[in-house]
This record gives sequence, C-alpha cells and structure tokens, in this order.
Amino acid sequence: MTEVLRRGRASLAFSFFAQGAAFALLVTRIPAIQNRYEVSDALLPVFLAAVPILAGVGSVSTEQLVKRIPPSLVLRWSQPVVLLALLGVGAGRGMAELGVALAVFGLAVGALDASMNMLGVSLQRTYGRSIMLSFHAVYSLGGIVGASLAWVGAHWHLALWVSYLPVVAVLLPAVLVGSRWYVDRGAEDAGAEGGQAADAESAGGGTGVVFKVLLPLCLVMTFAYIGDSTVSNWSAKYLQDVLGSSEQLATVPYNVYMVTTLLGRAIGDFGVRRFGAAAVVRLGALVAAAGFAVVAVAPGAWVGMLGFTLVGLGLCVLVPQTFAAAGRLFPGASDAAIARLNIFNYVGFLIGSPLVGALGDAWTYRGAMVVPMVLVLVTLVYARSFAAQPDRYGGGHERPRTADVGRGSNGL
Repeated sequence: MTEVLRRGRASLAFSFFAQGAAFALLVTRIPAIQNRYEVSDALLPVFLAAVPILAGVGSVSTEQLVKRIPPSLVLRWSQPVVLLALLGVGAGRGMAELGVALAVFGLAVGALDASMNMLGVSLQRTYGRSIMLSFHAVYSLGGIVGASLAWVGAHWHLALWVSYLPVVAVLLPAVLVGSRWYVDRGAEDAGAEGGQAADAESAGGGTGVVFKVLLPLCLVMTFAYIGDSTVSNWSAKYLQDVLGSSEQLATVPYNVYMVTTLLGRAIGDFGVRRFGAAAVVRLGALVAAAGFAVVAVAPGAWVGMLGFTLVGLGLCVLVPQTFAAAGRLFPGASDAAIARLNIFNYVGFLIGSPLVGALGDAWTYRGAMVVPMVLVLVTLVYARSFAAQPDRYGGGHERPRTADVGRGSNGL
C-alpha cells in the first residue's frame, strides 16, 4: 500500500510540474505569439480573456464528468490535450488556427486543473496529513523551468514551434506513462462519505446551502488570484515606470516571486501540520498584505522587489489550502466542490490585471497596489473556514483510508 501511495503521489506531482511548465511557456511568450499572428493590441485582450473563460467551462464540465468516470481518467487525457494545444499555438499559420488552439488549451486546462486538485485532495485524505502544498510547490518549479525555457527560446530567437516541440516531446509520453499510477478515491470509501455528505446536505437544504458554505473559499480563491495576477502582469511595469528601475532589473521581481512561491510551498505543509491550516492561512494573508503595502510605499526598486518577495511568500499558501479546505468541508462531495471552487481561480485571473490597470490609469499605480492588499486582508475574516473539520472518526484530523490506497487509476 505504501508503494502505491508513493507512486500515486509522485505521478501526480509530475503532472503538476508539467502543467506549470506548459502554462509558463504560454504566458511568457505572449508577445512572441502576438507578433507571429499579427494580433492587434485591441484584439489581444480578447484572446487572453477567452482562455480563462473557457477554462471555467472546462472546470464546470469536469464536475459532471467525474460523476461518470474517475478524475484520474479526466487528468490522463486532458493533460496531453493541453500539451498538444500548446504546440498548436506555436505551429499555427493564421489567426483562426490560433483561436482554435487557445480555445482547446483553455477547455483542457480547466479540466486539468480541476482533476489534478481533486486527486490531490483525495490523496491528502488518504495520507491523513497535509501534502497539498507540496504539489503546488512542484507546479511552481515547473513554472520556473518553463519560464527559463521560454527565455532561452526568446534569447536565441527560436520559432515558437521549435521552442515548444522538445518540451512537448519529452512531457507528453512522460505524463501518459505516469498516469498509470494515479490514485483515485476508493468507491467503498466514497460511498460511505457520500452518505455522510448527503445527510448533511439534506439537513441543510440542498445545493444552495452547499454553495453558501463554499462561498468564503471562493472569495479567498478570487482574492488570491487577483494578487497573483497583479504581480505577474504589473510587477515589471511598476518597477520600471513607478520606481525608476532599468528594463533588465524590472524582469527580476516575477522571477523572485516564483522562487519564493516555490520555497514557501515547499515548507508550508510542515507549518500546516504543526500549527493548523487556519493559522498558516492567516499568516500568509498578513505577509502578502504587508508585501503589497511595502510595494505601494517603496522609495526605490530594491525595496519594491522586497515587497513582491513578501507577496510571494504570503500568497503561495492560500490557493493549495483553499482546495484542501473544500475537501474537508465536503468529504463526500469533494470533487464537485473543487470543480466549482476552481472556477474562481479564473475569475480572479480575469479581474486582477484589468482592475489594477484601470485604477493605475485613473488614479496612481501606488494606490492601485492598495486594492489587492485590502482584498488579501479580507481572507482573515474567512480563515475559520480552513480549520480542520471533524471526520467520521470523531476527531479534527483526517486519517488514512485503506479503501483508498488499494485502488489505482481505474485499472489504467
């Protein structure tokens, strides 16, 4: 059983890594994609907005799919589609082909993100201890590798398809092989928990009550991604235009942000095990808010980079713990809860960048940084939603489910 769990955890971690690399390769080469397809500045936001919108559709669809097939099967086939769609973005010849490739990428990413986190939450329940942050740490590592490969492609002026093809050629067979060891939640355990969830839903009045319980986590997810998109989209411009840094120095904050996100997630599970998820989330929100405050008042570029570093250390724990909390709140319906929660990932991504840009143009960019600071602080109001929930054994901690560990990826 231990070996099954180890293989399941390792294979899922690799999927997180591959997804981080693929997404970074897409978003960091947006200027090159725009130039290749001659997409105007007015039309580019339409293409960029379509990806998270369609990803939300993919996440909603996954909620329905996993009622009929295991999440591992959704993940097994959505990840190759994401990789092939990435290659399609680089190899297309016209704007219509770009649109199709981005549409497929968005739909598949929604299914991929939802199913990955479903498996992560169910595996964490099987382990009986916090491991979700480690999966997202590997995602951050993939993002760093993907961004580095994108830099190499840009530095050597490689065509997009030339830059993407080796990555897809390596990752595609690797994720297909690794998918053999995904660990789904056992049917026996799911049935027992499903009865418990059904009783709770019946007592509370059905799906409307479920959404009310989930709503605080949806808000936290949205606020976290507003903060994340603020850093990814505006840190370079802020350092260069507001704090007077050089163009080269302005590229540093996002790289530092990604590294600190990796480090924070790598050690975050130990904090959750020692102090509890609610305490870690509160500390993360305070550190991220302090980071945005430092950015807003920074007298120069180096202080501004310190602020973005603090933002990374704080925000990095919020998203993984939000998924984990959804699994604890709805132990018998965690797949549905995670699919719905995942939509707000894309809501925050859609809102964050335009919100900061509009406020910066209408007011000041320093003032605009106060908005994500306040939104992150609102997380403190909802921190109690992250507390451990009593399970069917009567305690506040999760225990391993032996029914879980004996089942692999639907026999695939």
